Amino acid sequence: MERQPDINVGILSATEIRVSLPAPYHHEPTHTSVRGPQTFSLSPDGKVAWQGMEHDEVLLTPTAEGTSFEVYDVTIGVNFHWERRETQRFAGALKIIVEGDKLTLVNILPVEDYLKSVISSEMSATASAEFLKAHAVISRSWLLAQIDKNKRIADSGENYSSMTVNDNEIIRWYDREDHVNFDVCADDHCQRYQGTTRQTTATVKEAVEATRGLVLIDRDGHLCDARFSKSCGGVFEQFEACWEPRHFHYLEAARDGADRSNFPDLTIEENAREWILGSPDAYCNTTDAEILGQVLNNYDQETHDFYRWTVRYTQDELSALIASRSGIDFGLIKALEPVERGTSGRLVRLRIVGTKRTMIIGKELEIRRTLSTSHLYSSAFIAEAAEDDSRGVPSAFTLHGAGWGHGVGLCQIGAAVMGANGATFDQILMHYFAGASLKTLY
Repeated sequence: MERQPDINVGILSATEIRVSLPAPYHHEPTHTSVRGPQTFSLSPDGKVAWQGMEHDEVLLTPTAEGTSFEVYDVTIGVNFHWERRETQRFAGALKIIVEGDKLTLVNILPVEDYLKSVISSEMSATASAEFLKAHAVISRSWLLAQIDKNKRIADSGENYSSMTVNDNEIIRWYDREDHVNFDVCADDHCQRYQGTTRQTTATVKEAVEATRGLVLIDRDGHLCDARFSKSCGGVFEQFEACWEPRHFHYLEAARDGADRSNFPDLTIEENAREWILGSPDAYCNTTDAEILGQVLNNYDQETHDFYRWTVRYTQDELSALIASRSGIDFGLIKALEPVERGTSGRLVRLRIVGTKRTMIIGKELEIRRTLSTSHLYSSAFIAEAAEDDSRGVPSAFTLHGAGWGHGVGLCQIGAAVMGANGATFDQILMHYFAGASLKTLY
């Protein structure tokens, strides 16, 4: 690869999309210059209605370098507890396409420009330089690996499926294969990308430029699927616990500490219980406000107690929640039983025992979605049932949990602690992706 590629980022989907073009943009088919407020609507014929005409799609390209556009009512944190709407600004071109019964706005821009926003969107732009460099490398590696993966699946004609369902079990994972008309989305489902809305500091720009084209590769020379989450909870999770059953040698279980090998086997229930109910030392076990302020944006800082956390539901709350989120009527909930745990103690498969039905669900994100109105912080939890009520079922359930996110790959809070303690970006990367190496692609 001799030059950086352009990428397509899905920003939002709606039946009507409103944007503002402060500077002229070019519409090739009509050879016209467009600026000012623009409204795109889904026509009854399933096309893009814009400026009194219907289009299969609309592509608007900037007429000058540095031109940007604003998009109204962009939802961030979709289905998470910090979900909200913002007006956001983006550089590059915009494309409006039809997907089903909605329009989707796609932003087209070079990879390195995208990364400057991702680094500022995923965390505070005030983070240490070495941590920002490490994050630039993994964000670039993940993005290019996903593009390669999508191309490989398309070229092979493989019938890729991200779920298995039968009468007794629903196993589903969520990955970027959900997107077929663009490379990645702009939300936490892929990588947070909020255009130029978040302040990009000189440190962020320098971190991206200092690592330009630099990626992680595995021992066979392939791009690493370099994942990251907010807090592993003390031990790293393995890829196959969260996504397809594929093991990557650079995503191994390890402790998030100086001695990577010092951790219990958390796939064993008794060990997982002791670990989750305790508060073991780890890089990400920190309450240092200055370090957390480097990692967490303003809305992320609304989240507290993420290393160890507790959620409580009454019986009626839990049974209604599970029915609503899963679409399955389990009746009243009798038990939440661990069936399989990953290397971080995260549940891979959970048995829900109800008065009407019993079923196993997984993987980790499906469990987190089913047991929360947004998402549980993680699937690393112990469920404790209160005494039975008059109906003969537990009156309440308390979930004691560990970590924030899937726990695979780089632990953002742990990496920030390493950076604050003087670790270089390559030392940070080799801690979380042991066995990988660095290569400059362009």
